Amino acid sequence: MLEGAKSIGAGAATIASAGAAVGIGNVLSSLIHSVARNPSLAKQLFGYAILGFALTEAIASFAPMMAFLISSVFRSKKEG
Repeated sequence: MLEGAKSIGAGAATIASAGAAVGIGNVLSSLIHSVARNPSLAKQLFGYAILGFALTEAIASFAPMMAFLISSVFRSKKEG
């Protein structure tokens, strides 16, 4: 039973990668809209967009780490 719960927990932890993909799409969409409205600020806005990408990817990097921790740290005690 513990093995099944670990698999469900690890799978749920990887859902964050879908959220990160949506976040990256939002950052890129906002950059395109902002540059279309004011092209003279393109360089400054690009810097902010790179910061947004980095922070979103940092969240995405926590998902595999949590899945690994869930699947490896919590080991079942086998009586033998």
